[in-house]
Parts: sequence; C-alpha cells; structure tokens
Amino acid sequence: MIFSTPMFSLNVCHRLSESSPSPSRSLQPFSALSVFALTVFVHCFGAATESCAAPADRSDRPNILFILADDLGWRDLSGEGSSFYESPHLDGLAESGMRFTQGYATCQVCSPSRASIMTGKFPARHGITDWIGAASGTKWKRNDRILPSEYQHQLNQEETTIAEAFKEAGYRTFFAGKWHLGDKGSFPEDHGFEVNAGGHHRGSPPGGYFSPYKNPKLSDGPAGESLPIRLADETVTFIEQVQEENKQPFFAFLSFYSVHGPIQTTQPLWSKYQQKAKQADDPESRFLIDRTLPVRQVQDCPIYGGMIESMDDAVGRVLTALKRLGIDENTIVVFTSDNGGVSSGDAYSTSNLPLRGGKGRQWEGGIREPFFIRVPGLTEAGAVSDVPVTGADFYPTLLDLAGVPLMPGQHADGQSLKPLLSGGDIAERPLYWHYPHYGNQGGEPSSILRQNEWKLIHYYEDGRDELYNLRKDPSEQTDVAAENRPRVQQMSKKLQDWLQSVGAQIPQANPNFDEAEKKQWHRQIKSMQLPRLERKHAEYLEENFQPGKDWWGSLVDPS
Repeated sequence: MIFSTPMFSLNVCHRLSESSPSPSRSLQPFSALSVFALTVFVHCFGAATESCAAPADRSDRPNILFILADDLGWRDLSGEGSSFYESPHLDGLAESGMRFTQGYATCQVCSPSRASIMTGKFPARHGITDWIGAASGTKWKRNDRILPSEYQHQLNQEETTIAEAFKEAGYRTFFAGKWHLGDKGSFPEDHGFEVNAGGHHRGSPPGGYFSPYKNPKLSDGPAGESLPIRLADETVTFIEQVQEENKQPFFAFLSFYSVHGPIQTTQPLWSKYQQKAKQADDPESRFLIDRTLPVRQVQDCPIYGGMIESMDDAVGRVLTALKRLGIDENTIVVFTSDNGGVSSGDAYSTSNLPLRGGKGRQWEGGIREPFFIRVPGLTEAGAVSDVPVTGADFYPTLLDLAGVPLMPGQHADGQSLKPLLSGGDIAERPLYWHYPHYGNQGGEPSSILRQNEWKLIHYYEDGRDELYNLRKDPSEQTDVAAENRPRVQQMSKKLQDWLQSVGAQIPQANPNFDEAEKKQWHRQIKSMQLPRLERKHAEYLEENFQPGKDWWGSLVDPS
C-alpha cells in the first residue's frame, strides 16, 4: 500500500514550524492520523501554549505496533540485500515507510539493547550491559585476559518504560514473545504491559520453535504448532479484542524469539531452501577465523532460511489483520532487531557481509540492523534515511508521533526521529556503545564511539584503539588509527568522559590468565573446530539430512 504525505503531520504544537508541509506538495486526503494532528493543532493554538498533548483517553490517537526480531542480521532480509532468504511481508513494510540504512542496536547482544528500547537509554547508563544470565567478575571461569564487568540482572523498577508511558497516556498495552529482562518481579506485566504472552526470563525458547513450548507464560498449542505464528495470532487476538471492547489506542509489542538458536524449521521449508542453495555454486569454505572464532561468510543455511520465512509469514498475519480491521491507516508500525546476525558462536547460521562480524562482536555486523518505521500520513512510501539512529530513539520518537509529552529525563540517550520521518533533519550527535564482556561469539570487551563517519573502538584487554572511516571503509578492513593520532586522542577522551559521566562499569585484569593456554586454545579452534563446522554446515544441504528428533514441527511426537 502506498501512503501519501498529508497537509498536517503528527507532531504536537511545540514543533509546528518543523511539521509544516512543503509548499511544493499537493494537498492529500486526511488519514485518521492527520485528523488527530489537526485536532491537536487547533487545541494548542487556541490555548496559546507552547506544549500540549491530546487528552489521554482520546480514541483517535494512533495505534502502535512494535515488531522486534531476535538475532536478525543487517542483511537477513531479501529487501535488505539477501539473495537467499525470502521476506516479502517485511520487505513490503519497509517499502511502505522509511528505511534507515544506518539503524543500530545499542549493543551487540540482546538484553542490553532490549532494555534500551524500553528505557530510551544506552546500556552503560541503564546498567544491563550483557545478556542476563552471563557470568561476570570472579564468576567468569574462562581463561581470558580480563574479568567481565558486573551488570544489572533485571530492568530497574525505577525506570518508566515505554509501555508504562503509553499506559499512562490511555493506551492498552500488550507484549508477546521474548522478554529476557529479568525474572519474577521483572516480567513484562511488572513494567507496564497489561497482557504478557510468552515473555519470561529465558533468552531462547525453552521448548524450541514448535509446541509443546515449555514456556511458563504461554500455553501449549497442538503438537507442532509454530511459535512465531502463535505469537502473531496472540497479537491479532489482542488487537481484535481492543477493537471490540472500546477501541482505545493500543501499544502492542510483538517480540519474536526468532531467529535465535536453536535453529529449527519445518521439513518443507528446509527442502525449499536446500534446493535453493544447491542452485548456487558450492563454496570452497563457509568460514574464516577473524581473530578469535570462525565467522560465516555465506548465506546458505536452509534451516535458518526457513526460520526467516516463518517469522515473515507471522508478520504478514498481523499486518493483514490491521488492514482487515480497518485500522492500518491509523497504526504506526516499527520493525528492527536486537543485535547482529549470528555469524559466529551459537548456531553460526548467517553471514553479515559486506559488514564485518556479527552478534557479540564490536564491528558493524554486530550492531547494524534492519530498522523500519511506517507512519501513515507522514512517511512517504520508499523513503530512505542514511542518518545513524539507534534503538534508544524509539521511545521519544513514538511518544512524539502519538502526541504524548516527551520525557527527556527518562529517554536520556534517545532522540525523536520525527523530523527525519517527515523529510527533515536532526542535529549530528555522538553515539556510544559499551560492552565490557566476552560473550559467546568471539567479540572482544570494548567501548565504541561513532562520530559522523568515524568509528573508534577502545579495547579493554590491552587498551588499544582502532579507528575506521565508515564512509570509505564500511567493512572495517583498514584501521587508520596510526595516521590519525589527533583524532584518536580527541575521540578517546570524548568516549572516556562519557563513560565516566554515566558511571560505566570497567572490567578488571584476570589474575589467573594463562597466555600459553590461550594460544593452545586458538590452535585447537583452527585445527579442530573450523573443520568440524565446515562438515556440519555442509551436511545441512545433503539430501539425506536428518535433524534432531525434536524439531521438524509436524513430525514432533507429543508422547
């Protein structure tokens, strides 16, 4: 569906000058969102006030559907450049709104970036800097040069989450899927969501991607029922109930477990992508070692391809329901992922090339994401922005679009992207990352500053700095720190000052580190793990491939 830019935008009256239409645009029919914006304008103008919002119980406020994927990489969608995976519904969503080509998660692993979406803060500020459950400090038993920093193990109750902000503004709130932001007392229902379907402390689906789910927050369906489809159906049921009851605006957060490991799909989908992979030239190798662990270089995993298609089908079910209910023109839709695709560690399932690295790693493949926002009546179909933006920006952006007063004390690191969505600009700003941990994918403990086209990475193992010019070298192949010492010094000081200002936890040296043992471990990675990975991933494409007995979906034995 194509959306036009109407006469009035969604912004509240304190930004009327930014939301005025271009004189060169022809006037378009009002959508429901446009009518809402006009109502706010009249109310504000009559009151001669600088800032106001519509009453909290107004039914003409826009609905919001936030869709979050887990571990989906920057190039894991066909619309984002993949020639192997297929994602027509998400591609259509991207084309109907604005695509951000430099959209970032705030961390290279899941819990920190999810907390940033909920709070509008970067991980160093909200304190969840690693996936919740990871060992830290003296509990870290691996032979590594430093001990990972301590971190918060649940979302702080003092935070006003985005769900709480919308609930206070009169919205119905709903959550489905992966939470991973705390255990009992810190579940979605403890942070502003009225309904919670499947969100608990685990980061991966305990029963896999087919029922029985073994999920304490989600009842089992028929044996072999698809988890992403079930989560989509739960979302649709909630939206239908809201429309039947009182048609209050809703904030629905559909948080897929897909495509996090374990990688599982149905036999028909495996067969489809196995045949598709066979049509391409067989690669000489699928992996290379980048400093620490093997990293996948090819997108040809048929299991992972099936998972992406299932998630895309689930998204399509929800988008179709919005249209069927007649509310698609009054619903803002957001889609992104929580960290880079898993090219190393876990299931080694995808490649993020031409970006370097993936989940858990400090390079662009670990933090760059698909990042779409569709605002009917505001965003033009096919709009593209190359301005760097992050997951912390969603909080103020959605408040701004809905006419809910901003909360700068809460979303301290986020910025409203409303001007970009309406064809304008925002001021350039530094972006920060802080991951003083190792994780499971070979990433190195580090902090990052991105300033314009420059990206500085500070490493905690040895204190070195890398510098990349992302405009000239988006694949981060050439470290230019040596020839740009003044810039490195300036950016390093800026990064360190910011980390100190937010009370960031800094890792300490490991007194038990054994250099010789570490070198032996690296030799084993090359001599044993790398060949084993090559064999395993080649087997996924063999005609007689048989998966584990617990995941073909329709072949699951409920007994």
